[in-house]
Amino acid sequence: MSDRPGDPSPRPAVAGTGARAGEGAEAAARAEAGTGAEAGAGPETGAGDGAGARAAFDAAAYKERARSGPCFVCAMLAGEPGFEHRIVYDDGTHVAFLDRYPTLLGKLLVAPRAHIVDAVRGFDEDAYLALQLVVHRVATALARVVPTERLYVLSLGSMQGYAHVHWHVAALPPGVPYEQQEYHALMTSRQGVLAVGEQEAEEIARALRRELSGPGGD
Repeated sequence: MSDRPGDPSPRPAVAGTGARAGEGAEAAARAEAGTGAEAGAGPETGAGDGAGARAAFDAAAYKERARSGPCFVCAMLAGEPGFEHRIVYDDGTHVAFLDRYPTLLGKLLVAPRAHIVDAVRGFDEDAYLALQLVVHRVATALARVVPTERLYVLSLGSMQGYAHVHWHVAALPPGVPYEQQEYHALMTSRQGVLAVGEQEAEEIARALRRELSGPGGD
């Protein structure tokens, strides 16, 4: 899992829709999933059930990008081609954006804009609590946009790949069998990624931006 670097009045903006380079699900003990699938109704009416059509996922190529490529969060924020993501929240210090390799509909990553690599010791207490407040706001917005039985919130990553601190925020939809929940629901190596279309991804992003632009989201 990984993240990146803002402006004091959060103005969510689309940061592009390219399909390369990294964030998403880290295999096995590091579950990383991203954005790009098609599953059910648009976010205004429920945004699907999170268990729609699946696309193949090249885990080997993903790991290679993680270990040899640039920090995908910093590259995204710098506007480098091939690292575009749909940003739904940006307050100048933190950003939240859709995962490009999602296993659950609407899966998001939340990261500090600064290149911090320790999820706890890289922050003083105030900065850590400020980041967690953003995670809470983003997760609350996600639960309003897609069907949600339980929210998953976790930080993974590795010093050897995707070191930039980031938090995964994912919504488990109702009806998923018990044995397919938790890490199983997040691991691209087990089930591939959701085949989310560009239009659906943009609708979800717009719905999230609306939720996050209200009271408490600015």
